[in-house]
Amino acid sequence: MTCTAFFSQLAINVNAHPGHDQLALSARTWHVMESEVPLVATCIAVRDNSVQLRTSFGKLVTLPLDKLSDQDRQWVEARQVQIRKINNSNQPITLVSFAPEVKGNVQPTAIAKAFDPFEKLNAIRYRMDESYFYVESNGMPDHPMMVGIRAWQQQVPLFQKYVGDNAWQIPVLPKPAAQPATTKNRFLRGAIALAVNGIPIFNPLNNRGDDSFLFGELDQFGGHCGRADDYHYHLAPVHLEKQVGKGNVIAYALDGYPIYGYEEPDGSKVVGLDRLNGHKDTDGNYHYHATKDYPYLNGGFYGEVTERDGQVDPQPRAEPLRPAMPPLRGATITDFVQAKPGSFRLTYDVDGKKGSVSYTVTNDGTVQFSSVDTYGKTIDETYSPKRGNGRRPPLRRQGENPPPREKESRQGASLPRDLSTAMPSNDRSNGTRNRGETSKPSGKLPMLAVTSRSVNANGFVSIDCTCDGKAHSPAVSWSNAPAATQSFAISLWHTAPDKEKSYWLLYNIPSNVTTVPEGSREIGTIGLNDRRRAEYDPMCSKGPGAKSYHITVYALSAELKFASGKADRAALLDAIKNVTIAEGTLDFQYERNK
Repeated sequence: MTCTAFFSQLAINVNAHPGHDQLALSARTWHVMESEVPLVATCIAVRDNSVQLRTSFGKLVTLPLDKLSDQDRQWVEARQVQIRKINNSNQPITLVSFAPEVKGNVQPTAIAKAFDPFEKLNAIRYRMDESYFYVESNGMPDHPMMVGIRAWQQQVPLFQKYVGDNAWQIPVLPKPAAQPATTKNRFLRGAIALAVNGIPIFNPLNNRGDDSFLFGELDQFGGHCGRADDYHYHLAPVHLEKQVGKGNVIAYALDGYPIYGYEEPDGSKVVGLDRLNGHKDTDGNYHYHATKDYPYLNGGFYGEVTERDGQVDPQPRAEPLRPAMPPLRGATITDFVQAKPGSFRLTYDVDGKKGSVSYTVTNDGTVQFSSVDTYGKTIDETYSPKRGNGRRPPLRRQGENPPPREKESRQGASLPRDLSTAMPSNDRSNGTRNRGETSKPSGKLPMLAVTSRSVNANGFVSIDCTCDGKAHSPAVSWSNAPAATQSFAISLWHTAPDKEKSYWLLYNIPSNVTTVPEGSREIGTIGLNDRRRAEYDPMCSKGPGAKSYHITVYALSAELKFASGKADRAALLDAIKNVTIAEGTLDFQYERNK
């Protein structure tokens, strides 16, 4: 049976007859079991215990009725009853054609068209709901990378999992902001736009407020790698016009407005750009343009965005596999090649001497590095998604001997080698979370999934949880606890050069609790921090650069009792040695701006 009355063959182009507008063909939101993402689509037909839907992009999708929510199944049944009633009536029918409804500045089909060239290459995937157009990618473009960089922090491109909950989000119906925000010395963290090949575009100013291009930090395509070995652009990717066609959209700002190249879509000269590098076309639609001088692309946000911790929120989180490395002064990257799928080699030059970094990504996400510095020293290292002993290796400079190899693999995140492994088709349980990722515990203990609403998409803690803000303890949530759990404990700690520091200790958290809200003082028993105080000690980082901190949650088979009253971290770790039945650690960063 069709989902429209009488005129099933014309259903896509007609409205229902007078008196039955509620049966006009229109899109609704469907909720599919085993998928957290709703599907916006139009019902076309119901047959063989399945429903056929047409998405807003024109694609047909067939879903078993038993995979739909109860509400959706009830809607289908009610629809069939109404259609049978109308089809058995003798009322005359008037067929009225209609055009697709357009709301706001951009049609969803226009956004899809911009990304289609790379979706067809399986470089990205996309989907949509009522609010956002979602783009999934592995963060690796199909063009050469890194060559020409003269200010290098020894990061290399690694696959990222911008999938599932961690996909890029573009507003479907952008709204002009009452007060457009500039990106001049704002939004210095995270992305401000997304290229149509699925690669994020960061502010042309780096996190110090310097022009990345003028400082020699970018390759010939205007990109480089961040601290998480995540490749991204800092300039408008005008080179993509070779694939999408000259005059077509090359990116979307995260406020939902499109970005074009150096010319108008009709090939005419760009004139009358505002301070944000944008203007309206003859139809009154706003868009941005690439320019060869600062700000290079959108110099701000004409549309509404939410700013959180110096970046647009929400947005995906890059997944660090290894520690951020120090800058290698005087180095220029001369070559970067992919010898075979998943195997790469970067070559650099320092004062005429060559060095190289070769690395291979295995199927389980482990990365094997072999580096030869300009002194001729070879260093072999392996980093895997599994958590080792909780300590990060010290940073090294050229000529230094490597530290002793650890028995356990170091902390990181699962890295897809290609898009097919990065993007589950329906079950998004393999996708990453917006807020953070859990490191696996050492040994054979089950892993708790630990997240925090106080940690942003780039892995930085909220200023409200530091000495520069409200000094709130961070929010912590966890899942996957064993049935035998009797209590939980939380430790927030940091590895300093001389020792491990403890900032927060919470234990005897009831077994039915899975979330501690930010700033909470009502849950569990608080232990002693390193200042010997039973309170949260807010982080107050000294010295330049971001520092890594950790929140570990322990599932325990007993409640804890301490004869001497409040426990410190050493006493807690000793007490839980034989009663820990699961654990998980969330790694995050904090960089003080003062």
